[in-house]
Amino acid sequence: MLHGPLLGPLVRFALPLAFTAVLQQLFNTADVFVLGQFVGSEAIAAVGNDAPVIAIFVTLFVGISLGANVVIAKCIGAHRLRETMDAVHTAFLLALLLGALLTIVGELLSDWMLAALGVPEEVTAGAERYLRIYMLGMPAIGVYNFVAAIFRSRGNTQTPLIALAVASFLNIALNLLAVEVLDMGIGGVAAATAIANYVAAGLLVRALCAAHGTIHLELGALRLTGIYAREILRIGLPAGVQGMVFCLSNLVIQAAINSLGPTVMAASSAAFLIEINIYCFMMSFGQAVTTFVGQNYGAGQLARCHQVLLAGAKLMCTFTIIVPALACTFAATLVGFVDPHPEVIAVGCERVYFVVGFYFLDGLVELFSGALRGYGCSLPPAVISLVAICGVRIVWVYTAFVAWPAFRVIMYAYPLSWAPTVVLLMLMYRFYRKNLKVVHTLG
Repeated sequence: MLHGPLLGPLVRFALPLAFTAVLQQLFNTADVFVLGQFVGSEAIAAVGNDAPVIAIFVTLFVGISLGANVVIAKCIGAHRLRETMDAVHTAFLLALLLGALLTIVGELLSDWMLAALGVPEEVTAGAERYLRIYMLGMPAIGVYNFVAAIFRSRGNTQTPLIALAVASFLNIALNLLAVEVLDMGIGGVAAATAIANYVAAGLLVRALCAAHGTIHLELGALRLTGIYAREILRIGLPAGVQGMVFCLSNLVIQAAINSLGPTVMAASSAAFLIEINIYCFMMSFGQAVTTFVGQNYGAGQLARCHQVLLAGAKLMCTFTIIVPALACTFAATLVGFVDPHPEVIAVGCERVYFVVGFYFLDGLVELFSGALRGYGCSLPPAVISLVAICGVRIVWVYTAFVAWPAFRVIMYAYPLSWAPTVVLLMLMYRFYRKNLKVVHTLG
């Protein structure tokens, strides 16, 4: 990270993170695919309505777990074994507490959240059933993400991948069993996903208990150390909030999509599966830039910090040109793989063109946000995203869409919100880096 070429190391660091995120998305992809093939479009629409709500909770876990990663990595780097063990046990217990809290919140607010989305009556029952059962797995999702962060703090990305791969295949098998053999429908698919999440978490916990060296979990020695809990939340919450911004804006957009009927809802859900799996790679590139900038900033290599951003920009731009071009070219095939109905394919392709086709803008958002977080500047990107992305999308839905209630009008909200966010983040990065140079020179 501190010497030599940057492109190769960035790719090697980012790819395991990307594949882990893709496997996490495979849970939802498998649910939608099985429901689309064996139950029907209304079941897809029901799960599609739950996706933005679920994403809010999951994104929060991912962001806070980043704080755990940083705190534990600092302790390991300083060779403080006792502090490392305290941080590990604090992170694990914090994951359990947050998971239980979010489960309670999700169960209490399920009705309200679905009502706020304006879910049509014909899919409300299925959406509520799936969401309530899924929320029972929140403690497992929290534990998996935090324990995975603990392993990554030691550079171990293979163990979380293996655990998630096993759970993903189990989820597919349980989905088919629930729908084809037990005829449990959407409730069975949700239960299968919750079980698979607990299996993934259990495998990682078992591996952490068996680990030797600086990271090791003793279940009988669990305790919450205030200083580490506060530090994890201080670092992780801004990252989680920034990710949640996208999810919150998607809730507004989902409500507008719901007003256009079940076919549009099913098409949007099918297209979303394409874009979210591509986004996993963009997110991992941003996280790689965060880590590389952070390492070089700690070493006082400010010029190399900027070189990391430039290398990341080359990588991000290459990816967000080639992959979206392929996705747009084969959009009909990809959407049809989830739902073969012609009317669903036509609308789904439209979403792919407007969202994935402009992913180069979203990639720059991830890039500059990641660089700023690497410098330790994590709150400003979250605020900018909140104002620019959420603000633009909410205003657009309540003005333009109200005047012209069409699916294409909703889709304009994505590029129109990304563009000003990129500009603001670039200006913030330039300002922040300029002031860092001044402080470094004076020092």
